[in-house]
Amino acid sequence: MKTAVSFKTINKLAIPATIAGIAEPILSITDTAIVGNIPTHGLESLAAVGIVGAFLSMLIWILGQTRSAISAIIAQYLGAGKLNDVANLPAQAICLNLLLSILILLSTIFIVEEIFQLLNASGRILEFCVSYYSIRVWGFPLTLLVFAIMGIFRGLQNTYWPMMIAIVGAVLNIILDFALVYGIPDLLEPLYLEGAAWASLISQAVMATMALILLISKTNIKLIPKFPIHPELGRLVVMSLNLFVRAVALNITLVLAVREAAALGDRYIGAHTIAINLWLFAAFFIDGYGAAGNIMGGRLLGAKDYTNLWKLAKKIILYGTVVSILLMGIGFILYRPLGQLFSNETLVLDTFYSIFYIVIIALPINTVAFVFDGLFKGLGEMKYLRNVLLTATFLGFIPMLLLGKYLGLGLHGIWIAITLWMVVRGGALVWKFRRKFRPLLQKM
Repeated sequence: MKTAVSFKTINKLAIPATIAGIAEPILSITDTAIVGNIPTHGLESLAAVGIVGAFLSMLIWILGQTRSAISAIIAQYLGAGKLNDVANLPAQAICLNLLLSILILLSTIFIVEEIFQLLNASGRILEFCVSYYSIRVWGFPLTLLVFAIMGIFRGLQNTYWPMMIAIVGAVLNIILDFALVYGIPDLLEPLYLEGAAWASLISQAVMATMALILLISKTNIKLIPKFPIHPELGRLVVMSLNLFVRAVALNITLVLAVREAAALGDRYIGAHTIAINLWLFAAFFIDGYGAAGNIMGGRLLGAKDYTNLWKLAKKIILYGTVVSILLMGIGFILYRPLGQLFSNETLVLDTFYSIFYIVIIALPINTVAFVFDGLFKGLGEMKYLRNVLLTATFLGFIPMLLLGKYLGLGLHGIWIAITLWMVVRGGALVWKFRRKFRPLLQKM
């Protein structure tokens, strides 16, 4: 059956994907906002959440790439009408994901203090980083399990169940954050920073349980891996490895940004933590159209429907740009209230307000990068995505970061470097898509 490319079909996938996508930054934003207002050592707690959050995001994004690979393969087989040929692949992919996550967990838990010292954490901030991470890290395998299952649903052109999983996790995390961080009078003593970590871990466990139940009850996918090894597992591993390298480059950018902000001082890492959480929230919000491109693009490629693939690219960019302009308006209208959600420290807020306009202005640039990034994942163009991130990071972000440091631009230099990073990413993807698919369109 031919895939319709219309406002209705795109948004039927994009809106639930957006809601599911923003659940992840909502978990971090909730921790940041609540922890930033802890009455005792709030600034140090906020800095610890920012540093640990950046490191955990790096681990999750690096090893969570199987989600995009499995989604692309399933969507392409669905488009070609051969879905039964990959019936055994998801279980093998999930098993591989869990083994990798357990390996990483065990390899970091014993050197956690040294890891955060490398990120310029010291004193009480280092102490808080260790205690927060030591709880949060156990949710790492659970998150990767949820990612893999969401990838399966996406490949099946279903973003509704991932949305429901994400909503339950986000709402539960917010409730638990208030209860465990601030305590419940006459019932529970405040746990402060550790309470935020427990809230996230419990929410991740509930999401994983819900994902497993939905996969078993709503699909014919088998969870028990069977031999022989599926022929497509090799392609999935290669795609995942390319995305792995890409994610390493991506997280080098984010970790270097955190490291440089931490080196500037407590108020700067606090301000950067607020800014990066809002940046990630907007990114996942816009990325809903990238998810639609990922899901529909893979199916259209499998069906060799290049006319509708071209139409899809134009429409998701248009819709994503409209969303980014709306987010820009909200950002400028709520310029000061947004900062006050996260901290009551005057020095942190003043520093944040001095750079927030860069985050807002860059939103349309981010849209191009995020939307085409999702589309390219659906098309299986993982190698090119890898090369783009390596180029953007090592020839764009890092030189600009060093230049900003040399010129004494402080936090402004960090965010100018991040913006340049996004310009390179978006520009390279648009160029490649036009170069590859316009000739195929003209042959039809």
